[in-house]
Amino acid sequence: MRSLQVGDLVASFTPSFPITARQPARYQRAIEFIGRQGLRFLPGHLTGKDDHYRSGSARERAEELNALLRNPEVRCVMSTIGGSNSNALLPYLDYEAFRRDPKIVVGYSDSTAILLALYAMTGVPTFYGPALVASLGEFPPLVDEIWRYFAAIAMENPAYPLTLPKPTHWTEERLPWESQDRAKTMQANQWHCIQPGRAEGRLIGGNLNTLYGFLASPYFPAIQPGDILLLEDSLKDAATVEKNFAMLKLAGVLDQAGAVLLGKHEGFDDCGSKRTPADILLEVLDGLDVPILADFDCCHTHPMLTLPLGVRVRVDTQALRVELLEDWRELV
Repeated sequence: MRSLQVGDLVASFTPSFPITARQPARYQRAIEFIGRQGLRFLPGHLTGKDDHYRSGSARERAEELNALLRNPEVRCVMSTIGGSNSNALLPYLDYEAFRRDPKIVVGYSDSTAILLALYAMTGVPTFYGPALVASLGEFPPLVDEIWRYFAAIAMENPAYPLTLPKPTHWTEERLPWESQDRAKTMQANQWHCIQPGRAEGRLIGGNLNTLYGFLASPYFPAIQPGDILLLEDSLKDAATVEKNFAMLKLAGVLDQAGAVLLGKHEGFDDCGSKRTPADILLEVLDGLDVPILADFDCCHTHPMLTLPLGVRVRVDTQALRVELLEDWRELV
């Protein structure tokens, strides 16, 4: 497994919501951005397809991804966006093709199911990071910052341990994608220590709401004592967030966690409770002394960091510091 290089072929797949059909202007903007980075682009065969709430049947969507995993020229496979039912693809994916020819597979949100399944079945790290349309169709300066964080992990050759940067600003402003004509308004950024502590462990996780769709399956990585959990979500209410945190507790996941990286929650609805997602997590933990760093920037808000899943990380919540301890390329 190697870094992405100028001239390489980047391909896209649409595992759930048919975003390329619904938001063609933003999709085109993202393709043009990829080209300006010196990379070639290959669209998946479901590009432009629209089957109501999805881009195609589960088998069709899986075959779109499989074709890219089997293509030796493709060195990076990027989801176009998430959705609600990427978990339906998991029985049909060609895990052996990914094992034979490991490549960068990146996305976020509902793509969590695919990222974690590929890792669970092969041991090859995958990447929680930008999605083609949702991230790279954004306006400058945010799109440039998102790409800079991705390239620092996926294209460059940094020394490890690697301390992840904290973006100076962030935004959750929502503008109509097809008519957007300006950069989003940003605000000063900060991470927060919710429970103090230090921990080292394997990074596992992603979108909280997606996890319950495949948690009790062979496609979910077996949680190990000390794992660092990345948990983030978007546009959910307090009741749903409590349900999902409780799901992790009931499944024994939280009991084994070495620490939690809690991402910013875009458009959170507190249902009038005045509670934050961190407040709800503390209540669910019920005194369990797990270090928690909240408002982390690997989530649905912009800009987002890129994190390789399956690598060892070090978290110091009081120092507001997160470090990657391993080079993902050396794990394959």
